[in-house]
Amino acid sequence: MATATLDKTALSTLFTDYSLEITPKDVEALQNAAHMIPQGTLISCTFLPGAEFEDRVVAARAIQDLGFKPVPHISARRLLTKDDLNRFLDMLAAQISLKHVFVIAGDPSEPLGPYDDALAVISSGTLKEYGIEHVGISGYPEGHPDITNETLAKAMHDKVAALKDQGIDYSIMTQFGFDADPVLDWLKQIRGEGIDGPVRIGLAGPASIKTLLRFAARCGVGTSAKVVKKYGLSITSLIGSAGPDPVIADLIPALGPEHGKVHLHFYPFGGLVKTNEWIVNYKEKQGI
Repeated sequence: MATATLDKTALSTLFTDYSLEITPKDVEALQNAAHMIPQGTLISCTFLPGAEFEDRVVAARAIQDLGFKPVPHISARRLLTKDDLNRFLDMLAAQISLKHVFVIAGDPSEPLGPYDDALAVISSGTLKEYGIEHVGISGYPEGHPDITNETLAKAMHDKVAALKDQGIDYSIMTQFGFDADPVLDWLKQIRGEGIDGPVRIGLAGPASIKTLLRFAARCGVGTSAKVVKKYGLSITSLIGSAGPDPVIADLIPALGPEHGKVHLHFYPFGGLVKTNEWIVNYKEKQGI
């Protein structure tokens, strides 16, 4: 479907309150892209290995100082002690208005400390003690390479129930993908199961084909021949780049009330400036 035919109202709704992601190393890039990003935008800051608490806090403070809302990530399995969680939250609370966090189990196959998964952090009550009002949790429309769909579904329901019990709002941030169909099917499924929180659909910002396929392989994202061809990728040729236009073109006419409240979340694999240039240009081209 050509993007020129997309419904402007539906597009405007989908792009309302979109969010972005950075790493602690992206502060300079964020400063360079800031003029293109609406004030108040939610910007997540990852909890990647190799970064210290101080680096993550500096990035969160930079996000706030530029007029955006920081969403620090907490990787449960990377926390070495319970004191680590408190120390990180103390440091954040001293530098930013700590209202939002995103909690994920993290990459290690075994926990490095006392927290087995995101639910363990949430159930501890620590986030509530620090006055956190909104917690983001993960969603995997195409599944997870190391976790069964049944386990993923139970984990989501358990996390939502724990957050609701504590009176904390939540939203779900999905893994990125190249195919709208699994996202749409998954949205209908979780809505039918009573998961009613907003969902931020993950999209890969424009990047080289080599970069996109590398991240897809790492994250277990589907890259069938049919899907990659539609997305403008090529498994046999790594020349060129691609953006998320095809996924959006498929989402817009298909999204309905049965899919609940959705927004977009951009993973800037090709660079933060490049991603925001794409967002600005796309919105201008679509007249939204």
